[in-house]
Amino acid sequence: MEPGNGTQISDFLLLGLSQALELQPPIFGLFLSMYLITVFGNLLIILAISSDSHLHTPMYFFLSNLSLVDICFTSTTVPKMLVNIQTQSKVITYEGCITQMYFYTLFVVLDNFLLTVMAYDRFVAICHPLHYMVIMNPRLCGLLILVSWMISVLISLLHSLMVLRLSFCSDLEIPHFFCELNHVLELACSDTFLNNIMLYFLIVLLGGGPLAGILYSYSKIVSCICGIPSAQGKYKAFSTCASHLSAVSLFYGTSLGVYLSSAATQNAHSSATASVMYTVVTPMLNPFIYSLRNNDIKRALQRFLGR
Repeated sequence: MEPGNGTQISDFLLLGLSQALELQPPIFGLFLSMYLITVFGNLLIILAISSDSHLHTPMYFFLSNLSLVDICFTSTTVPKMLVNIQTQSKVITYEGCITQMYFYTLFVVLDNFLLTVMAYDRFVAICHPLHYMVIMNPRLCGLLILVSWMISVLISLLHSLMVLRLSFCSDLEIPHFFCELNHVLELACSDTFLNNIMLYFLIVLLGGGPLAGILYSYSKIVSCICGIPSAQGKYKAFSTCASHLSAVSLFYGTSLGVYLSSAATQNAHSSATASVMYTVVTPMLNPFIYSLRNNDIKRALQRFLGR
């Protein structure tokens, strides 16, 4: 295989989270446990929603899609890391690296869009409750999910194709536990100016745009809640979006923390450790956030598990 301008590429080396051999078994056990919790927790959310007709509403339709994306998101990185630890091999092929990068970008962008769509759903539910089912009809819900998928696929495909045009140097060690785009670009021998411009442009566009939409939705939600006369009414209205607000805070907080820590320390292994927060911890905690703070999900899970 000859990518880019003809430089022969055999494989990359993923250096992982630690070079110490004695730390490999604990790391393997920890990440295997977290991965299993993530998969089974999100799968339970999907099964509970699909099995309970009371939860066949736009809010839970978006939540089931978010749970599916979280499973896929964490599955792009953790299984390969576990295999590398177990086999004492840090190798990932060039094709595997590009594939992993493609799906990682796809699901992180899709996660971002779904959180934005869910914010809009909560805005309509609280600010326009009488027209909620008319506005959030099945056609619009399906269209929002379809558009989110299409944009995410196109963006990840664009990044992958732009990486394929690059040639790479002989030292192909990635100081991470997965093929993150910016680390792969650092290994390129050819000019990455266009890649970096596109990367930072899309980070600003896809990070700032959805976040602005979420903040705008919640500014309207807070305004509507403040207009509710009774304290009980305010609490009930706020409780319907508390879980989503927690998930948004976790997603953007950990993502921002990763990039701020990377910029502050300039330490690749510190960046890899920080990345664990949004690639592994956030998808794992989302089921707990939505199940512990949501009585409808609790009842649905009890009925499903009690069968």
